[in-house]
Amino acid sequence: MDDKIKALNERLQQAYLGGGEARIERQHKNKKLTARERIAYLLDNGSFEEIGALVTHRTKDFGMSDQQYYGDGVVTGYGTVDGRLVYVFAQDFTVFGGSLSETHAEKICKIMDLAMKVGAPVIGLNDSGGARIQEGVRSLGGYADIFYRNVMASGVIPQISAIMGPCAGGAVYSPAMTDFTIMVQDTSYMFVTGPNVVKTVTNEEVTSEELGGASTHSSKSGVAHVTSTNDVAGLEDVKRLLSYLPQNNKEKPKDLPYKLADEIRGSLSSIVPDNPNKPYDMHEVIEGIIDKDSFYEIHKDFAENIIVGFARLGGKSIGIVANQPMFLAGVLDVNSSTKAARFVRFCDAFNIPLLVLEDVPGFLPGTDQEWNGIIVHGAKLLYAFSEATVPRVTVITRKAYGGAYDVMNSKHIGADMNFAWPSAEIAVMGAKGAAEIIFKREIKEADDPEAKWKEKEAEYAEKFANPYRAARRGFIDEVILPKDTRRKLIKAFAMLEDKDTKLPEKKHGNIPL
Repeated sequence: MDDKIKALNERLQQAYLGGGEARIERQHKNKKLTARERIAYLLDNGSFEEIGALVTHRTKDFGMSDQQYYGDGVVTGYGTVDGRLVYVFAQDFTVFGGSLSETHAEKICKIMDLAMKVGAPVIGLNDSGGARIQEGVRSLGGYADIFYRNVMASGVIPQISAIMGPCAGGAVYSPAMTDFTIMVQDTSYMFVTGPNVVKTVTNEEVTSEELGGASTHSSKSGVAHVTSTNDVAGLEDVKRLLSYLPQNNKEKPKDLPYKLADEIRGSLSSIVPDNPNKPYDMHEVIEGIIDKDSFYEIHKDFAENIIVGFARLGGKSIGIVANQPMFLAGVLDVNSSTKAARFVRFCDAFNIPLLVLEDVPGFLPGTDQEWNGIIVHGAKLLYAFSEATVPRVTVITRKAYGGAYDVMNSKHIGADMNFAWPSAEIAVMGAKGAAEIIFKREIKEADDPEAKWKEKEAEYAEKFANPYRAARRGFIDEVILPKDTRRKLIKAFAMLEDKDTKLPEKKHGNIPL
C-alpha cells in the first residue's frame, strides 16, 4: 500500500505542477482538459492540497467490486487563486463518466462544509454523466446532500459552477442554486431530460446542443451567466469573476490601488441623442464612468434590454444595473426583471455597492407579457432593490417613466443618492401620450386637432419632461452634467462606504417568486 500511495503522490505532483503553456497548447489541440489539469490551471502554481485522494466507492453490485479507482470520479481539495483561499471540486469524466456515487457526493459535501466553516468560495468544475445507476437511491441521496449544502451556503460564501462537459438530470440543480454558472461553448450541456426522453415523450427531434447547450442557456433560458469559448477561457472567467467578490458575506471585496486624478469625462456629454426616441448604447455610458477595462458583464446574451455586471470605480468593486435603449428601447419585461433582481440580490448578499443607470420608458405591454406574469416578475426587481442594504446610487440619463421609475432604484424605495442628467425625463408617461389623455377634449374641439396636440405635447414636456420638478421635491439629489458623473459617483460611494442599515427582524421575507 505504501508503494501505491507513493506512486499516486508522484502522479499528483506531475499533474499539479505542469507548465501553464503546455496545458494551453493541449487545450487548443484537444478542446477539453482533464479534471486535474483544470484544477492546476485554475489555482496558483503548487497551491492545491487534495482531500480524499484515496477514496473508493462501496458498491458491490453489478460487478462494481472489481472496478475500484482512487478518488471515485471527483478531485476535491483547496488552494489559492491570486493568493485567496478557495475550495474546489472537479468531476473526472474518465472514471465512470464522472457519475455521482455516494462517496463521490461525500467528498464534495466535505469541502463544502469546510468552506462554510472557514468562509471561503466554492468552485465546482462539473463534468458528469449524472447519477451512478448501479447505486440506486444512494446516489440520489448524494445529490440531495449537495443541494442542501448549496442552500445553506447561499448568501454566506460565493458559489461558482463551471459546466465543462455533460450535466444532466438531478445534477443540474446544484449549479442552478449556485451564484454563477459558466458554460463552455460546444463541449458542455445542461438539461433535466435528454434528447432521447424528449423524443419518446413529445416526438420532438432535438440535439443535445439545441436542447441544453451553452448558446441555448446563455440566450434563451438564462441558466448560463457566462459562456466561454473553451476550458481555459472558462477557468479565466472563474478567476476574473472571483476578483470582484469577497471571501464571504462578512467581508467586502478587496480594493485595488487607485489614485484620484482628473475624473472629468467629457465623452459622456455626447452620448445621449437630442432626439428622445433615438437609441444609444448604454455600454458607452458605463465605459465612460468606470475604471478603464474593468466591466465584466453577466448574462450578456440574455434579456439584452437590461445590462448587469461588475466593474471598478476608483479601484472599488461595484455592481451595475443599467437599462439598454438599444434593445426594446430599454423597457422592463419578464426576463429583464428576473435577470436584474437576481443580480441585485447577489450584490446585496456580498456587500457589493450598486450603481443603477436608468433610461426606462416603462414595462413592455402586451398579452404575452401579462400572461407570462410581468406583474410578479416586475415585483421581483422592486422587492430586490427595496430589501437591499448596500450603498445604492442611481443616475437617470434620460427616460424614467411610470412604475418603472419607481422600480429602478428610486428614492422612494430606499436609494441613497439619486442623480439626473439635464436630459432626464421623469414623468408618468411620455409627453405625447400624456397630452392625448389630459387635453383630450381641447384637442378634439380644436380647428386643427393635430396642431393642438403638438402644442399640448410641448406644454407637457416643458413642465414634466425634465428632472427639475423631481429635484425640487428632493426625489433627485442633484442634477449633474454628464462629464461630472464619474467624479460625483466616486465621492458618493466613498461617503456611503460605512453605511449600516438593518432590516426589520424576521425569519425571511416572501419574495414573489
